[in-house]
Amino acid sequence: MLRLPFLAFALALACAAAPVLGVPGGEIGTLPTGRYICERPGDITGLVAVRVPERDFRVLASSSYAVSGKRGSYLLTGKRLVMTGGPFEGRAFERTSVGYLRELGPNGQPGDLRCVLTARGMH
Repeated sequence: MLRLPFLAFALALACAAAPVLGVPGGEIGTLPTGRYICERPGDITGLVAVRVPERDFRVLASSSYAVSGKRGSYLLTGKRLVMTGGPFEGRAFERTSVGYLRELGPNGQPGDLRCVLTARGMH
């Protein structure tokens, strides 16, 4: 009868020692904190970029962001960022480099809106 508790204990130890595998989509991460400004590519008039200030946001600590004083949360897995709560819930991005995001459309493909980290560490 002592055998069953021992097997359960041994199984629990084996599970605790097993390496944690990555989640589908890649490793979970966080963005650098700071202000991200959003813009679209310029046009024939010579503008390099056209600001879209209503899409700007500030990344805070602990996988959270803020827009106009309202907070939300995000999830970064691999190169994919999804706003999981708050004012921008449902927005998705592809992280192309540190501090550079391309918004994904409903079809999952990158659109023309990009958001760039402009001021690091500001809360």
